[in-house]
Amino acid sequence: MAHLRDLIGVERAAGFRLPRWLDRIVTAGIVSSDPKVVRRQMIVNVAALASALNSISRVVSMSFYGSDEFLLAQGVSALFAVAALLIHWMHRFGDNAGAIVLILVFAASASAATYMFGLQAQVQVYFVLAGLIWFVIGLERWRFAVGVIVAFAAIVLMLFEVAPQQGSAVSEATARWTAVQSMVNAITINSVMLFYALFLLQRAEHDLERQTKRAEGLLSVVLPSAVADRLRAAPDQPIADRIDGATILFADLEGFTSAAHAEPPEVVVAYLDRLMRSFDDACRECGVEKIKSIGDAYMAAGGLQGDLKSGAIAVGHFALGMLRHAQALPPLGGHKLRLRIGIHAGPAIAGVIGGTRISYDLWGDAVNVASRMESHGIAGRIHVSDAFRRAAGDAFEFEERGETEVRDLGRVRTHFLLRAR
Repeated sequence: MAHLRDLIGVERAAGFRLPRWLDRIVTAGIVSSDPKVVRRQMIVNVAALASALNSISRVVSMSFYGSDEFLLAQGVSALFAVAALLIHWMHRFGDNAGAIVLILVFAASASAATYMFGLQAQVQVYFVLAGLIWFVIGLERWRFAVGVIVAFAAIVLMLFEVAPQQGSAVSEATARWTAVQSMVNAITINSVMLFYALFLLQRAEHDLERQTKRAEGLLSVVLPSAVADRLRAAPDQPIADRIDGATILFADLEGFTSAAHAEPPEVVVAYLDRLMRSFDDACRECGVEKIKSIGDAYMAAGGLQGDLKSGAIAVGHFALGMLRHAQALPPLGGHKLRLRIGIHAGPAIAGVIGGTRISYDLWGDAVNVASRMESHGIAGRIHVSDAFRRAAGDAFEFEERGETEVRDLGRVRTHFLLRAR
């Protein structure tokens, strides 16, 4: 069984990760705390960066031609590159502000490039990237996305009617190279966008798997494993059981309240934390279920599956271990605190209660008698009922206490558990 603190601190599942510097770039300008919006805006940033690099590559390639006729095209391409690099500033104005500006910049740059370079340069191939609109807008706004795709299709049809075969910004000799560059860039942009979308999907799946494992682990820590399995299988079904052979243990530190009164909070909490951790570890080792702890009081139970003898023996070993752990602790504020333990075996009712913070608890006469065994016990000893002694059989050595006056029970025969045989 996992520790609760370990489950809370579960790290993100291992997987492919971007370099930290690149992660800073793709998250630039994002202020939303909604994971879905953040993912879409990160894709917008990647698309804007790819668009800017495409425009810059066109400016660089045209500079090698060494002709003044390309200056206008270079200037327009540089303008669109700057516009794309500034798109991340739009995220602060709305969840989809950056995506809308990206769509407008894309439509304007692709249309202008097609008209300037001409149809022979095949710059219109960039419009095949219109399908990526789903990644930047999201399925929730599918009507808007469909409208954008239809608008892009209309723009392409219009360009085939109004754009020249050979534009003024490219010569016939360079039209073929421009077509090749456009095709390569379009393939590259499409590949980068699909890769990054799949990367975000994989990261979301890893996060979901991590959260699922954490939830499963937390449920197993809060509830007994068998009860947790039943709750997972039927979360709407109430869990209420009658256990004929439960063994209940209560433990309390005698003098804790007065000893802790004058100590700093961090000292008191550290003392209790160390003690309760040792008890929890002993629970796992002995096969006993921790029910709850309130302050310095601790409640545990065994035999919840109906096996009276094995449950009683497990709780007996657990009680002996509790005494050892308590005795090993250093004094609290100069006071050496001793543990008082009470055990009883008998029928009880068990169930899961609560809504926001569910808990597994036990009720009935067995619980009440076990509580009386503890409160009427002696510090440093394990006070048990006669029913527990009979249930444990010859697994332990006992010292008979005789008849003891117990509140609400009258005179009852009780014993002290000494050691395992």
